[in-house]
Amino acid sequence: MSTTLKFKIHGMDCAEEVALLKKAVGPKVGGEDRHAFDILNAKMTVAAASAITSEAIIDAVRGTGLRAERWQDKQTQDQPDRFWERRGRLIMTVASGVFLAAGFLSHVVLAGSVTEAFGSEGMGLAHQVPALSRVLYAAAIVCGAWFVAPKAWFSLKQLQPDMNLLMVIAVAGGIAIGEWFEAATVAFLFALSLTLEAWSVGRARRAIQALVALAPQTVRLVEQSGNREVPAAQVAVGARFHVRPGEKIPLDGEILTGTGGINEAPITGESLPITKGPGAVVFAGTINGDSALEVRSTKAAGDTTLAHIIRLVGEASGRRAASERWVDGFARVYTPAVMLLALGVLLVPPLLFGQPWQPWIYRSLVFLVIGCPCALVISTPVTIVAALAAAAKNGVLIKGGIHVETPASLQAVALDKTGTLTEGRPRVEIIVALAGHPEREMLADVAGMESQSDHPIAKAIVDYAREQGVAHSPVQDFRVLQGKGATGVVGSKQYWIGSHRYLEERQQETADIHTRLEEMTQAGRTVVVVGRDDHVCGFVALADAVRPEARNAIEALRAQGIRHIVMLTGDNRGTAQAVAERTGVDEVHAELLPADKVALVEALVKKYGHVAMIGDGVNDAPALARSTLGIAMGAAGSDAAIETADVALMSDDLAKVPWLIRHSKRAVSIIRQNIALSLIIKGLFVVLTFLGHASLWAAIAADMGVSLVVITNALRLLKGTATPNASASA
Repeated sequence: MSTTLKFKIHGMDCAEEVALLKKAVGPKVGGEDRHAFDILNAKMTVAAASAITSEAIIDAVRGTGLRAERWQDKQTQDQPDRFWERRGRLIMTVASGVFLAAGFLSHVVLAGSVTEAFGSEGMGLAHQVPALSRVLYAAAIVCGAWFVAPKAWFSLKQLQPDMNLLMVIAVAGGIAIGEWFEAATVAFLFALSLTLEAWSVGRARRAIQALVALAPQTVRLVEQSGNREVPAAQVAVGARFHVRPGEKIPLDGEILTGTGGINEAPITGESLPITKGPGAVVFAGTINGDSALEVRSTKAAGDTTLAHIIRLVGEASGRRAASERWVDGFARVYTPAVMLLALGVLLVPPLLFGQPWQPWIYRSLVFLVIGCPCALVISTPVTIVAALAAAAKNGVLIKGGIHVETPASLQAVALDKTGTLTEGRPRVEIIVALAGHPEREMLADVAGMESQSDHPIAKAIVDYAREQGVAHSPVQDFRVLQGKGATGVVGSKQYWIGSHRYLEERQQETADIHTRLEEMTQAGRTVVVVGRDDHVCGFVALADAVRPEARNAIEALRAQGIRHIVMLTGDNRGTAQAVAERTGVDEVHAELLPADKVALVEALVKKYGHVAMIGDGVNDAPALARSTLGIAMGAAGSDAAIETADVALMSDDLAKVPWLIRHSKRAVSIIRQNIALSLIIKGLFVVLTFLGHASLWAAIAADMGVSLVVITNALRLLKGTATPNASASA
């Protein structure tokens, strides 16, 4: 018999900590497959045997250098961690950098010059490093390794070396041969890379807060004695509640009374408000328009569509475990191999072949120095930091080094429509004047009536009239017809404006007008009809404009090796198909809810392996999290989508995506060059060591030289980083 225990894990920011926890907790609960991890919420779920207590698991977690506490079901992400848990890593990383800089400056000043400090034959041996500099370097090492050393000690006890142990060995080796500056540099750079990774996960966690904030925390219940506000979590299914104009809807439900436009962009991604009346379904987190509504709850607060979105984000992040970095796997073999070979160099020749001890002690020291993986440890994080900086300069925010390499391997791309392929706001496309009305006069009358409304369509018409230099006509006796349109007096005549459905309701539609309106609707346009009691004056057709760079960006993606491009949208099929034809995507899926998008992304991942999802809305957040690489359109995107995504395009320019893929391929190439160079130099000195032609100082010089070369090579990413336009990138 087993019981399920849940824990909040403070300090669990990446797959590395997950691996440590599996090693520590797995043996106590019967195997590593008996627990699950949600990195986004720093949550560990354990299916433990009944004999295992929570305290035993908490103690096991403590041995890894992390801290665990029992998860509270009502625990929310806005509950602050302890100050040190929130800021400790950053404080120690900054302190490490400050001490490193101070140590370097004191070293140079006390030695008289950089050449005297680092360019002599001794190359920084302990007796040549001033005492003050050694103290400062030591402080930099302690600060840089503060959060790493406990994990390294755990790995050592488990006899399973990882990146933490590799770094500690590198630092210890540097100290042992007097390379204080190099040891401090390695400690600082490694701490910096871990800090950036923790920061990225922290921002992703705040996405949950953005999602939760969409739905009101209280509900205005309708009771016989009057309205009463209660917490949303206490509202039973079937309860009736009131929603005022302009308010967010707190729960999923069915409209009982009232008709108005509902902005469903947070859930469905629909670019324009949808008119809904009695019997229609509404979602928590959507925004009521200009009409009071009475709604019957159909789902509890924890089961709403929005609540499912929040859970999907966490679940998708949990399923998408980050692959271990190559250095971790390499370290499992490399580190013990170097130690064993150095020991062999020390013992085998004197003991088995009667060789003198002194030359082989010296050669073993040389072997340890060249085996010290400083250049290897530095090469990847420096390249990643350079790639991140270059991307930031071009308006592409890559949230963590793990996502720098991913774009290079993409095979398929899924895109949201509204706000991604399109601009996310309606624009006037066609004006048709009928019954002898001049076009500009009709536009002035429509703009005059729409100026009385805050509706997005009304604003688009008013803006268009202003752009055309048309002053809107003065309107009197303006009245809103809930869910239909509006009426008003322009001059001395009564006018009305409304939808195609309202035109049919007034029974003023002719066969020709019906055909033209249907054609516009099928083309993905929204139509506003204007008329008088005796005739139809004309209509205005609006559409969400396709981004000018969209088609060229799609072509550029194909030029970068993307095999399949899919559009996913909650919008109607006619509009989706029209946008697809104008942008050139390969496949279209319309009228989707967030869960549908996740399912389609999962299918793409199964088929193509590496898939990017590009979106901007909260409704895209689960799909962004489930994809191999989530890319959010930044400026127009919702906070939740941006925080959940791995990459944010800050300028809303789709041409940045093919640039990102090309940039990633270049970064991957430089990483491979650095790794190859480090290993080749080390291999060469291993051979020279066995042949007796390598000296301790040459080994130190080579390792430092390779470190400088890989850093310089990585910094090439900062040059030539201008982002071309979409057409050029193709």
